[in-house]
Amino acid sequence: MAVVQAFTAQAAHCANLDSPFLARLCTLLATREWPAGPIRDRIFSWPGNPSHRADAVPLRLCGALHALRLKGDAALMLAYPPHDVSDEDLWRAVGAALTDHAAEIDRFIDSPPQTNEVRRAGGIIAAAHWLHARHPLPFRLTELGASGGLNLMFDHFALALPGKTLGPQVPALTLTPTWTGPLPPDSAPQIVERTGFDLNPLNPAVPDDALRLQAYLWADQPHRMDLTRAAMKVATGPVIRADAIDGLTPRLTHVPGQLHLIYHTIAWQYFPFERQAMGRDRIAAAGAAATAYNPLAWLGMEADGTDAPGAALTLRIWPGDITVQLARMDFHGRWIDWTAPD
Repeated sequence: MAVVQAFTAQAAHCANLDSPFLARLCTLLATREWPAGPIRDRIFSWPGNPSHRADAVPLRLCGALHALRLKGDAALMLAYPPHDVSDEDLWRAVGAALTDHAAEIDRFIDSPPQTNEVRRAGGIIAAAHWLHARHPLPFRLTELGASGGLNLMFDHFALALPGKTLGPQVPALTLTPTWTGPLPPDSAPQIVERTGFDLNPLNPAVPDDALRLQAYLWADQPHRMDLTRAAMKVATGPVIRADAIDGLTPRLTHVPGQLHLIYHTIAWQYFPFERQAMGRDRIAAAGAAATAYNPLAWLGMEADGTDAPGAALTLRIWPGDITVQLARMDFHGRWIDWTAPD
């Protein structure tokens, strides 16, 4: 059954991403008998593809359960980290939540996951420094699939590298990925304007939205929660409710004396194929009109379907339509293998 396979696969991914608790929870959801009710009925009759590569049903449900725990559900609070309970006790708490909070879970899983993983900003920071060394102009930013706009504020974060740190002197937070390869240049861009687009933007200043941003973090990884909460305090960049490609289109008009950086992190795969094709065509058309005085750059951190670990960090630059493989990096930003040319 596709749903069982989705939870089994998600358990393996969580284990690989250093979350033994989520791996255990997804394994229970894949192997135990769920209590009868509307959540079991909805999940096991999911109309689309429930896997992590499509509708991400396991992450939706795990996010809903974590939201209940963060709101103070007594049984889940006792069963979730930092507590360590038996599988039976954990499943008893989860089963009770699936029935007692069915309406709330049902509403939560209507939307796909919006992790807004802050550690992915490490790749954006490095790429922006590399790009600015080649095009020393002010940057205008457009983030596609920006969710709560946390990574729209990457210039407020520091990136600790072997022997040096990139970013502001007083950062909102400091990212510490395991780094291999040469170091990017020290050339820090000035951000003169930033805008994000998302079909369901989240405002970190709104309690329900802040809860959703935190719920998709994994309960046995408190360091991610600390980084996210720090980023939420400075998330002031506007995120507009719109289809990403529709929102981007009017921004493709060049602004003299500025570099336009378009970027996304583990978001492009969720766009419908026809919107992806439209986006590629429109970005390339704008790139064809770019000059050294108004360059265009398109940065993506996305799965590329290869057997190589992690995601590809790829930069396409105009004028010249040059594609540069900058790095491979962990999906959660734990490590970055930098391969960009000097």
